[in-house]
Amino acid sequence: MKFVDIKNDIAFRKIFGNENKKEILISFLNAVLELPKGRKIKKTEIKNPFQLPEIQALKSSILDVKVTDQRNITYIVEIKVEEPDGFDKRVQYYTAKQYASQIEVGEDYPKLNQVIFIGILNFKFFKGNDYLTKHLIINQKNGRQELSDIEFNFIELPKFKEDKIKIESLIDKWIYFIKKATNLDVIPENVNDKGLKLAYEDAYKHNWTKDELFAYDYASMRKADESSKTKRAVEKAVDQEKIETVTELYKNGVSIEIIAISLKLSIERVREIIQMDELQ
Repeated sequence: MKFVDIKNDIAFRKIFGNENKKEILISFLNAVLELPKGRKIKKTEIKNPFQLPEIQALKSSILDVKVTDQRNITYIVEIKVEEPDGFDKRVQYYTAKQYASQIEVGEDYPKLNQVIFIGILNFKFFKGNDYLTKHLIINQKNGRQELSDIEFNFIELPKFKEDKIKIESLIDKWIYFIKKATNLDVIPENVNDKGLKLAYEDAYKHNWTKDELFAYDYASMRKADESSKTKRAVEKAVDQEKIETVTELYKNGVSIEIIAISLKLSIERVREIIQMDELQ
């Protein structure tokens, strides 16, 4: 067996946005949100279900899900795999926009449903070692959640150290699946949840069509290209900063040798930068 990388845009949407296997999404949401008995999610409406996209229009992994729980209360869950550039601002803006967009101007505010954001992060963002955190609006004085319509949940995959954790709870099994499935050859023996088992089966490459695999590979290549561009941009910015620092220090009488040592550059490179500046 060979499983896809669940963090891949196409893989994520295909598995969690499968309208014919909603048990997958329901199991995952109930595990992440830790809903008590009597409040478990019983029905989901995937507002943007998986469809094989046009390659040029490929977007990031976002699922808009309308959820009904056992109390017949409806709320909206946003699941997003995101990169860190302006992440906190974008998450809050995106969630607030989703909340406000539920009604038109002049409509009754009671029609607004709760919006719950779930972010699966392939990077560390918050302080501390907790890999699953919940962020609420609370009263600072008494600690009560008196404004409960917006909630944020985050899974930070790098903090999930599976070698140090007993994979027993359903949420840990789900996080293990998202983080490690692509490195596995078989479904783990401790997978006994129907939704999670279906997710593993959908992640098995042999069950994918050629077109789906092509889109999957393209998404992987695009991600790699974006990472390379970001890395090159950072390197270019750092290099430009060093060039400006070299010329500034030299004009202020600092020796070439000291500049080279301070900026961890070769003497030849420092001389080259100075010569280029003098020719301008």
